[in-house]
Amino acid sequence: MGEADIARRGIRIAIDRGGTFTDCVGNPGTGKMEDDVLIKLLSVDPSNYDDAPLEGIRRLLSKFTGHEIPRGEPLDTSKIESIRMGTTVATNALLERKGEDIAMVVTKGFKDCLAIGNQSRPNIFALDIQKPEVLYKKVVEINERVTLEDYAEDPARNETKAPSVEEAGNNADLVRGLSGEAVRILQKPDEGNIRKQLKEVYDSGLKSIAVCLMHGYTYPSHEALVGKIAKEIGFEHVSLSHELMPMIKLVPRATSACADAYLTPAIRKYIDGFSKGFEGGLGTKSVKREEGSKGARCEFMQSDGGLVDVDIFSGLKAILSGPAGGVVGYALTSYDPQTKIPVIGFDMGGTSTDVSRYGAGRYDHVFETTTAGVTIQSPQLDINTVAAGGGSRLFWKNGLFVVGPESAGAHPGPACYRKGGPLTITDANLFLGRLLPDFFPKIFGKNEDEGLDADASEKLFKELAKSINKEVAGDNKDKEMSLDEVAHGFIKIANETMTRPIRSLTEARGHDTSKHRLATFGGAGGQHAVAIAEALGISQILVHRYSSVLSAYGMALADVVDERQEPESKVWSDEKDVREYLQNKMKELKSKSTATLRDQGFEEEQIHFEEYLNLRYRGTESALMVIKPSKEEAEQEFDGDDWAFGKAFVKQHEQEFGFTLPDRDIIVDDVRARGIGKTFEGLEKTVDQQLKEVKPKDLSKDEKQYAKRSVYFEGGRQETAIYKLEDLAVGDRIKGPAIIADGTQTIVVTPGASALLIDTHVVINIGESDGQDKQIDTKEVDPILLSIFAHRFMAIAEQMGRALQKTSVSTNVKERLDYSCALFDSDGGLVANAPHLPVHLGSMSTCVRKQASIWKGKLKKGDVLVSNHPMFGGTHLPDITVITPAFSGDKIIFYVASRAHHADIGGILPGSMPPHSRELFQEGAAIKSEKLVSEGKFDEKRITELLLDEPAQYPGCSGTRCLSDNLNDLKAQIAANQKGINLINTLMSDYGEEVVRFYMTNIQHNAEMSVRSLLKEVYKRFEGQDLSAIDFMDDGSPIKLKVSIDPDKGEAVFDFSGTGPEVYGNINAPEAVTYSAIIYCLRCLISEDIPLNQGCLTPIHVLIPKKSFLSPSDNAAVVGGNVLTSQRVTDVVLKAFKACAASQGDTNNLTFGFGGTSFAEGSKERTDTKGFGYYETIAGGSGAGPTWNGTSGVHTHMTNTRITDSEVFERRYPVILREFGLRENSRGRGMHDGGDGVIRDIEFRIPVQVSILSERRVYHPYGLEGGGDAECGLNIWVRKVDKKQIDKRSDTAEPVAKDEEGASTHGAVERLQTKDAQLAPDEKNEEVEYRYINLGAKNTAAMKPGERIIIYTPGGGAWGQAGEESQAVKKQDPREAWRQGSVAGRQMTAEASA
Repeated sequence: MGEADIARRGIRIAIDRGGTFTDCVGNPGTGKMEDDVLIKLLSVDPSNYDDAPLEGIRRLLSKFTGHEIPRGEPLDTSKIESIRMGTTVATNALLERKGEDIAMVVTKGFKDCLAIGNQSRPNIFALDIQKPEVLYKKVVEINERVTLEDYAEDPARNETKAPSVEEAGNNADLVRGLSGEAVRILQKPDEGNIRKQLKEVYDSGLKSIAVCLMHGYTYPSHEALVGKIAKEIGFEHVSLSHELMPMIKLVPRATSACADAYLTPAIRKYIDGFSKGFEGGLGTKSVKREEGSKGARCEFMQSDGGLVDVDIFSGLKAILSGPAGGVVGYALTSYDPQTKIPVIGFDMGGTSTDVSRYGAGRYDHVFETTTAGVTIQSPQLDINTVAAGGGSRLFWKNGLFVVGPESAGAHPGPACYRKGGPLTITDANLFLGRLLPDFFPKIFGKNEDEGLDADASEKLFKELAKSINKEVAGDNKDKEMSLDEVAHGFIKIANETMTRPIRSLTEARGHDTSKHRLATFGGAGGQHAVAIAEALGISQILVHRYSSVLSAYGMALADVVDERQEPESKVWSDEKDVREYLQNKMKELKSKSTATLRDQGFEEEQIHFEEYLNLRYRGTESALMVIKPSKEEAEQEFDGDDWAFGKAFVKQHEQEFGFTLPDRDIIVDDVRARGIGKTFEGLEKTVDQQLKEVKPKDLSKDEKQYAKRSVYFEGGRQETAIYKLEDLAVGDRIKGPAIIADGTQTIVVTPGASALLIDTHVVINIGESDGQDKQIDTKEVDPILLSIFAHRFMAIAEQMGRALQKTSVSTNVKERLDYSCALFDSDGGLVANAPHLPVHLGSMSTCVRKQASIWKGKLKKGDVLVSNHPMFGGTHLPDITVITPAFSGDKIIFYVASRAHHADIGGILPGSMPPHSRELFQEGAAIKSEKLVSEGKFDEKRITELLLDEPAQYPGCSGTRCLSDNLNDLKAQIAANQKGINLINTLMSDYGEEVVRFYMTNIQHNAEMSVRSLLKEVYKRFEGQDLSAIDFMDDGSPIKLKVSIDPDKGEAVFDFSGTGPEVYGNINAPEAVTYSAIIYCLRCLISEDIPLNQGCLTPIHVLIPKKSFLSPSDNAAVVGGNVLTSQRVTDVVLKAFKACAASQGDTNNLTFGFGGTSFAEGSKERTDTKGFGYYETIAGGSGAGPTWNGTSGVHTHMTNTRITDSEVFERRYPVILREFGLRENSRGRGMHDGGDGVIRDIEFRIPVQVSILSERRVYHPYGLEGGGDAECGLNIWVRKVDKKQIDKRSDTAEPVAKDEEGASTHGAVERLQTKDAQLAPDEKNEEVEYRYINLGAKNTAAMKPGERIIIYTPGGGAWGQAGEESQAVKKQDPREAWRQGSVAGRQMTAEASA
C-alpha cells in the first residue's frame, strides 16, 4: 500500500488492552475489512517493551508505511487519523486498590455512609462477613444541611412553591432545586471553617478529594462552594458528585465521586505517559494546533459503549472500558435493523465469561453496578460476569461436580500452561480434543517457546478421577467413570452454571431467550457456544471472523458519545405546559452536548441524539429509562406523537413487569440526552442480507480438511474433521462433528449442528441434539447428572421467582423481592428454594407437609391451597404461602409453593407488624388451610372474607388495608407456581418422570450426607462432649439447647428442654422458625455451597417443649418471633458449636406513619384516614470468630434487608435524618474485636405514630473464648416539653442517665427558632425543653414535629482474650473482579430481602 493511499484517509487504529493480551486492529484508511491488520501481543512484557498499546501502534505503523520504526522513537502522528482504545487501567487500579490516596467530604452526620453502605452483607451464609474496603483515607464532615420541603408519600399531595436559587438570593431559606422540588436550607456552610478543614487535609499530603453532600443532586451550591475552596487551596483533582451524576441516592453518588477521585489521577498518569510516545501529541486539542507537528485524534471507550476524547476521559466512566468494546463489536456486526432479531453476547475469555444483550437497535444500560466491591452510579452497559472463563477451576466437593467461581487466573493459569497450575475448563477442553495445541501460540515453558502441555492436564484428571471413583464406585470397577466422562462432566456443569444467569438477564426484562441469536466471542467462546445455545433454546450462533479481537474491532466501529442528565420531579402529563417544560429542559441538555461534540470536531449533521425520560409510577422505585419513540414507532403505536413518553412507559412497563397501574401518576425522575457523534455508517451487508445471498455448498468428506482428531462428544469419542478458517471459502458448509480453528479461536461444531461461512461470520445452525439419546439408569446415582439436576432444580425455583416478581404489584414483592419459591417432593420434602431467605429455609416444607397431610386424597388437578398460620408451618402472618400440587394421572408427584410478604393483612396497626401485640388476632388474618383455587376457579369471595371481613371482627382490629394488592399478589403466586409445574413437566419430558423423581430424592440425600459429615467432624473436634448453650430474651425468657451427637451415624439431637414458657407478648416463635434457624446455622458451619433442602434436617432430631415460646399455642402472638427470636435461636446454636461470638442478635424493627382504619368506641362504624406507613430494619455489629474480626454496621444471620438511602428516605417521608453512622466503642474487645453497632437519629416533621420492636437492650451480645461482650442497644425518644408546664422553682432539670456513648441523653434546654412550615404561628419562638426518654426494647409513641427517635444498635461480641496474637485471615472473594450488572444486582436484592 502506497503513501498516497494512506494520506487520503489516514491510518485508523483500535486497541483493547486486556488483562492478558492487548489486541490491535489497524486499517490503512480504506475502511475495507480485507485491508485490516490484526496484532495480538502480551499486555505485560517488560523485557521487550514498556507499553503494549504503544508497541502495537509501532508495529502497525511499520507495516502500513513499509519501513521498520525503531522502538523508543516518538511515533509520527501525521499519518494517523484516529486511535481508539479500551483499557483495564481503571479496573485494575480498583481491584488492586492502587488508585490515588483521597479524602471524602460529606455532610455532618454521614461520615460512615460508605462504610455502612446499604447495610446488607455480600454472602448470606458467611459468618466472617467481608465488606469491601472504602476508597478514602480521610473523611471531612462539613457542617451544612439541606432537606426537601415536601414528601412524596403525603396523601394531600402538597406542593410548596419556591423561587429559583437565582431569584431567591443568598439569604433565602427556601429555594427551588434543579429537580423542581422545594429545598429547605437548614444550615449554611461556613467558608472559613471549610477552608481550615480542607487545608489540614491538603497539608497531610492528600491532593485528590471527592465531595458529596446531602441532596447535592438537586441543590449543588454547597458542593460547588467546597469545590471552589479546594481548587483555591491547590487540590490537583476535585470530584463533585452533582457534576458526575446528578441522581438521587447519597451512597452510590458518594461512592461514584470517590471512585472518580481515586481513579482519574491514575488514568491521567497513564495517558500522559502514553501520549509522550507520539510526536504531535494526542486528542482534539493537538489536532487543532496551528504550529508544530499535527496530533492525532485519540478517543477512549467508556463504560456506556461510547467513545470520549482523551482529554476528558475520567476514572468513573472507565471501569468497563475494555468489555464495552466487545458489546459494541457484536451489536454492530450481528444485529440487523430490518429483521430485528435480538442478540445475546457471550464473551468467554481466559479469566472471565461476560454476557450481555442487544435488541431494538440500542444498548441496554444500567445506572447502578458493582465492580470490585464499589457501587457506581453512572450509565454503564449491562455486562454481567457469569463465570471465570477458561480458567474456571474444577472441584469434586460433597459428592458433586463443581466448576468455579475460583479461577486459575493468568498466573499460574491452567495446568496445561506449564506453570504448575490447577485443573480448569481449558484443561477439560484440551483433554477431550476440543482444543488443538497446533493452533495455540507457543508461548509456554521456561523459554516461552513451547505449546500446551496435554500430559499435565491428563495427569491431574487421573488423580481427580481416582478420588471421584473411590467415593462413587468403591471397589465396583463397573461403576467407575472414565477420564473422558469426568472431563466431559465438568464441561456440562460449566455450561449449566453459565446458562442460569444468561436466562436471568433476558427473562428478568421480559424477553424469551429462544427468540435470540447467540453471538460468541473471546478465546474460549467457540468451544461452549453450541451447548449454551441448545440449553437456552437458541437455534443460531454467530461467530465473527474477528471474534478473538472483537473488543478492539468494536472500538473501531463505535461512536463518540456525550451524556447529559438532570434530576426532575414533575408528574408526567400530556398537557402542553408540562411537555414544553420538559422539552425545554431536554433542549438545554442537547445544546450543551452539541457544543462538546462540535469541540471534538463533529459537524451538526454527524450529531444525533437519543432522548430519555426516567419514569416510574408513584409509590414505586422501579424507574424505567424510556427512550423517545422513533418516527416509525410513533406512527404505528402513538398516532404520530413522537413525544408520547407516557404511553411508551406504559407499554415498556407492561412488557417488563407484566402489568400497568392506570390509576397512578407517572413521575419523571430524570431527563437524559445521549449525544452521539456518528463515525460508523453501518456494514456493507448485514448478516441477514449475506445469509439471503449466500449459496451454501456442503463440503465432501475429506475436502479442505487440515487433519482429523478423536474428539469426545456426548456418548463417546468420534473421529472429527479439523478445518483451518483461512482455508474455507464463503458458502462452504460443514456438518458436525467438526472443529474450525485459526491462531486465535477454536469453534466446536457438535454432531447434529452445521457451520456455514459468510463474509463476516461463521454461522452455526443447531439441528438435533448432541450425540445419541442415552438410557438413564435409576438404580445408581450418576454424580454428573446429580450435579446437573442440582442446577436445574434451583433454576426452576429461580424462574418461578422471576415469574412472581414480574406479575406481582406490591413494592414488597416487586422491588424488595421479599418472597421465596420452592419445589417439594411428593411427601412435601424441600428439593430446592430460591432465593435463600434464611427464615424460609426450613419453614416452607413444614407448611407443605402439614397441608399435604390435611388434604391427603382430597385434592384434584387445578386445586391450589393457601395458608399463613404459625401452627401450620407459617412464620409470621404477612408471609402467605400458596401451594400447588402436580399430578401424574390421579397421583400427586410433587408440589410447588411460593411464599410472599404481603404489605398488610389487617390487625391493630398498618403493616401488620405491631410491636405490642399480645394475641395472634391483633396481627391480622390467620389462615390455617384453605383452597384458594378449586379445579382452576379462583375463590375470590372466600379469600376476601378471610383477609378483609374476619380480621375486622376483633376489637380494635381492621381487615387488610390493601385488598387489591393482596389479590393481585396471590394471583401472581398462583402464576409462579404454574410456571414451576410447567418447567418440571418439561424436565420430565426430557428425562422421564422416574429419573426426575429419582434425582429429587438423591439431591436431598446429598445434602444429608454433607450434614452427617459435619456432625462427625464436630464430634471429633469436641472429643465427644455434649454441646450446650443458654441465652436470654430481654424479658428474661431463656432459650436452652443441648446437642448430642451420634458419631457412628452422623446424627444429632437438638434438645431445647428448659426453654421458657409461652409469652404474653409477641416474641413467641412457631416451631418452623427454629427449624429454619438450624438449617441456616448448619449451612454456615459447612461453609460450602451445598444444596439446601430437606436432607439437611434428616440427621437432625429436634425436641422443643410444647407450650414453650418456641412452640406456642394456636392464638399466641408471633410477629417478634420471626424477626427477633429467630436471631436468638441462631445465637444459641452457634454458641453451642463454639462457632463465633454473638452478633447484634436483633433486627431493630422501626415503623412510623399515620392514618389507617379506626372504629369509634362502642360503634361498628369504620373511619378510614389516608396516611402512610414506613418500615425498616437497622444494622448492628457482627460477632468475631477464631479467624476473623467482626464487621461494623451490617445485618447478620436471619435478616439481610437493605436500608432506604438517606436522600430517598427524606424525599419520601416527612423526616430529617440527623445522623446515620457507626456507634464507636460498642463492639466487644478481644483478640478479635466484634463489629460496632450504628446510631440512627431521625427527626419527624409532622405528628406520627412511631413504634420500635427490638432486642438486646438488656442482655449483652456475648463474647467467646475470653472475648469481651458488646454493648447493648438503646432506644431514645427526644421529647419536646413546653417550658411553661415545667415547675418554675427548679432552675435545671435533673439529667437522665447518660448511655455509655455519651449520647447526650440528659435534659437539655434549647431555644428553637423553628423554621418548620408545619408549625402553627403560635408555636413559633416558644421555649421548649428536650427530654431524653428511654423507650425500652418494644414500644410505641405519638411523636410531635421536631421530636426524634435515636436508635443505638448493639455491637458484636469479641473472640479470644485481648492481648493474644491475632489469628485473623483476610479472605478474597473470587467473584470480586466480576462485572456485576443487572443479574448480580437482582441476586443481591433478593438476598437482601430476608
